Amino acid sequence: MESQTSTRLLSLDFLRGFIMVLLALESTRLFDNLFDLSEGYAIQSFFSQFFHHPWHGLRFWDLIQPGFMFIAGTAMAFSLHKQQQAGVPWNNQFKKALRRSGWLFFWGVLDYAVRPGGLSFELWDVLTQLSFTTLVAFLIFRWSSTNQLLVSAGLLLLTELLYRFTNIPGFDQPFTDQHNFGNFMDLVLMNKINSGGWVAINCLPTAAHTIWGAVAGKLLLSDISKNKKIKTLLTGAATCLVSGFVLDWTITPIIKRIATSSFTLVSGGWCLIGLALCYWWIDVKNHRRYLTFFTIIGMNSIFIYLFFEIVGHRWFNDYAGAISNGLLEIIHAPHNLIMIITPLFIFAAEWGLCYFLYKKKIFFKL
Repeated sequence: MESQTSTRLLSLDFLRGFIMVLLALESTRLFDNLFDLSEGYAIQSFFSQFFHHPWHGLRFWDLIQPGFMFIAGTAMAFSLHKQQQAGVPWNNQFKKALRRSGWLFFWGVLDYAVRPGGLSFELWDVLTQLSFTTLVAFLIFRWSSTNQLLVSAGLLLLTELLYRFTNIPGFDQPFTDQHNFGNFMDLVLMNKINSGGWVAINCLPTAAHTIWGAVAGKLLLSDISKNKKIKTLLTGAATCLVSGFVLDWTITPIIKRIATSSFTLVSGGWCLIGLALCYWWIDVKNHRRYLTFFTIIGMNSIFIYLFFEIVGHRWFNDYAGAISNGLLEIIHAPHNLIMIITPLFIFAAEWGLCYFLYKKKIFFKL
């Protein structure tokens, strides 16, 4: 925990805050309730975008984790730049990165560890994945951008080879749920397979997201013109989108749950577009109204994520929901309205907690 008053790239804080707001709202079950309430109406197809695609395909919600990991890479670039300017030796930077990776792994495992039936060891949490991807991105951060991109391409190629050519009996169908190489590795690592099709070795291909975020951060820190920075980001986005969709149409389907190379490329392309648009709108055009709502929660992203994942799911949501439901029932509010207001009440309490920390200049970091 530390006090912090340094100048920040506002588009970065906004994007991080935007992602955390969506994740916090999802944790309150707002999207579930809206989907259920819209049954039989055309708008339900819109609300379906706030859920992961069941297998082959892409929805808006499939971009949230890539965005989280991409922004982590961009933030790392700014952090390392600041450390370098302060004269911090690489060995000290490495120790800090290693310590942060260790804490991310710890909290990621703890998030899934406590189950009603006892303790469980699982590696599917985004923080566990991030502990690997940030360390990889750090270790190659001083390399040229070209070499960093080559490493990311190598990780995608390695993923393709592992899924296609390991040919393990029972797990030799590269893009079939419960029968692919990722499922086999889960048996090796955890002695279990995720019923939803998620696999722990997603950290291998999605390390590309964090690497691309770090490369984008280095670009934004460079001395080239702002217009050139935006054009470069958009060119990279177009390259990723075209490559990913061509793969999807030919040999490798877009599957978020096993982070196929086509999915990684397409989602990375959307991340680059999001960063380019926010950088242009906020840091170039200086449109900064209403950003505080997002930056307040974005500047304590790890804290609020752990809060709603651990405290929220296990206690706070039910407690705050009981208060909200009780008050609304006193005034005879319609059930459908309660299903919307109660999640928003829970979110408002979480945002208020972040606001308190923001006003006290308290920012939690790993």
